[in-house]
Amino acid sequence: MWLSDFCVVLADRVIDRGSVRVEGGRIAEISDSPMPGAALSGDGLLLMPGFVDMHGDMVEREVEPRPNVRMPMELGLRDLDRRLAAAGVTTAYAAVSFHPGSAYGHIRHFDQTSAIIRALKSMGNVLKVDHKVHARFEITFPDALRVVEGLIAEGAVDLVSLTDHTPGQGQYRDIEAHVARVAREKGLSLTDAEGEVARRITEKRSTAGDMAATLRAISATCRAHGVALASHDDDTVEKVALMQALGAGISEFPVTVEAATEARARGLATAMGAPNALRGQSYSGNLSARAAHGLGLLDILASDYHPSALLPAILELAKADAAGLSGASLLATLNPARALGLSDRGAIAPGMLADLVIADDAGIGHVRATLRQGRKIYSDGSVMLAMAA
Repeated sequence: MWLSDFCVVLADRVIDRGSVRVEGGRIAEISDSPMPGAALSGDGLLLMPGFVDMHGDMVEREVEPRPNVRMPMELGLRDLDRRLAAAGVTTAYAAVSFHPGSAYGHIRHFDQTSAIIRALKSMGNVLKVDHKVHARFEITFPDALRVVEGLIAEGAVDLVSLTDHTPGQGQYRDIEAHVARVAREKGLSLTDAEGEVARRITEKRSTAGDMAATLRAISATCRAHGVALASHDDDTVEKVALMQALGAGISEFPVTVEAATEARARGLATAMGAPNALRGQSYSGNLSARAAHGLGLLDILASDYHPSALLPAILELAKADAAGLSGASLLATLNPARALGLSDRGAIAPGMLADLVIADDAGIGHVRATLRQGRKIYSDGSVMLAMAA
């Protein structure tokens, strides 16, 4: 079928009124002009590659919307699937955590996390989006090492990031700012917040064990099974160098310009959050994704905690991107696909999967429909009515 008269966003240019032919779930042909008798006429709407989201934190809250309130796994995963499709995401890496506890109850304990992972994998034929697993491995909790290694060996994990949320470094390197944030969010006095942060530091240190050995072990497991490895919240050039030495190919959410610059120099792809890029600032006061983009230090946009921010963030960054919309769209399409070893998606090009987003760019932008392998997985009702679901 032909999709005609779209503003087609390619990896290197934009065709103002172009067409794309889909056959067998893949892109078969691209035309620089409208095609008569097409299955759908876009009337100038955007046609973009489906978004490849390497980090989405939503799954845990979908399954446990309030602390210790567990919803049926299938219900939560179906809801998340629909939410992602409506945001234009066709490949989603569910960022799940392995930790002894969480602010959201015990959803992040490795037993429950393992159940989420296995449910995602088992529901592959039911869910519309291509769901993959991003294991956020907390290096101060080595008790989860055996579980994560087992899941990797099963082929249930597609990406591992090495995280350390101990206050005083990484995302929370500014202790005073972190204490003030804890006080504000929890309604505590500064004194009580200081005590809470000190308790967290003590708890992290008490469980950490030999972190160097833990890092070597998880790195070796990822390498042996061909699983992509990412660092997380890089704040110093030394940490970036260590992560690269361990085999990381992605620097996820660098928190300083120095770390992002070092990652670029060492060939690591830098990933930051779409909400950060859209708002123009990090919610925790760290490096702005918009600033990183302006410095040429941003490679990948991830949904982080808000998938519908992806399209508006792309449109916002396109205003300052040297390659305009074509360049900005790479951040959520071809760049993450390449960094994650997905050679069959991320671009509108012959032979690629027909994972596509139909959108308008009015205001903050709006996803009208999403296709995965040429089949509709979401429509707002304004387009795609004549196409097979």
